Amino acid sequence: MSKIRVLLADDHGVVRKGLRFLLERRPGIEVVGEASDGREAVDLAEQLKPNIVVMDIAMPRLNGIDATAQIVKRDASTGVIMLSMHSDEGYLVRTLMAGARGYLLKDSAEADLVRAVETVAQGKPFFSAAISQTLLEDYLRQLQQRGLEDSYDLLTDREKEVLQLLAEGKSNKEVAGLLNLSPYTVETHRTHIMQKLNLHNTAEIVLYAVRKKIIA
Repeated sequence: MSKIRVLLADDHGVVRKGLRFLLERRPGIEVVGEASDGREAVDLAEQLKPNIVVMDIAMPRLNGIDATAQIVKRDASTGVIMLSMHSDEGYLVRTLMAGARGYLLKDSAEADLVRAVETVAQGKPFFSAAISQTLLEDYLRQLQQRGLEDSYDLLTDREKEVLQLLAEGKSNKEVAGLLNLSPYTVETHRTHIMQKLNLHNTAEIVLYAVRKKIIA
């Protein structure tokens, strides 16, 4: 079985050294390159074709979010995991909109980095536990302030299945194949889900699923 190829992007050499040490203890992971700024990360991602890019959010020359958008635009199969000190929703939304599939807080990197890389390499999203908890608390607080009931119960069983698969990064075609439906039917379910939950794009679907602990 081939190893998971990882590119590290962080402007601090000591951080890259620590990340490399954590990852290379795992036999199935290989660090194929290191970048010290966002532009170098974009260039190396194109040259080295890594499966995963571990990307610092704050970097010189090109920030991690914009670098992620360029990397994913050039090769959508590249899984980007954002490393950040920030747990607020604004950074997470921008990261997801850019195409990242993981969001890891720096203070949990030692415990979660290997699992994050392996999870995203399987095509699944990964978020630090603290991120999931923060989003859930924010969501519950918003419901209380508005006096609303949880709209998840408005979804049919099939819509709940489609929601989870979309949140895990599956395309309409992939969802259709897994559930033995036509892509048109999946798109109809997607539209109903977004209307019922007041969601507007894929990033918001992922955020909702994280808040609801539908995905980890």
